[in-house]
Amino acid sequence: MLDKIALSLLVIGGINWGSVGLFQFDIVAFLAGGQSGIISRIIYVIVGLSALWCISLLFRDTTEAGDRDYRASTT
Repeated sequence: MLDKIALSLLVIGGINWGSVGLFQFDIVAFLAGGQSGIISRIIYVIVGLSALWCISLLFRDTTEAGDRDYRASTT
């Protein structure tokens, strides 16, 4: 469950950065009162922490036990 939340936050952050890059419009800053506002900074920190969490997804074995057994029996 935490993986899905972190990934969702990371997608939101990616959309925000895409918006900044393409349109020079920061959605988080617009909705939360500017880049230096406390709410914006909290959102930026949470998205950054979720990105750090998602790094672990790259190194985790996410196959289910049944999938491993099936692949082992077919090779």
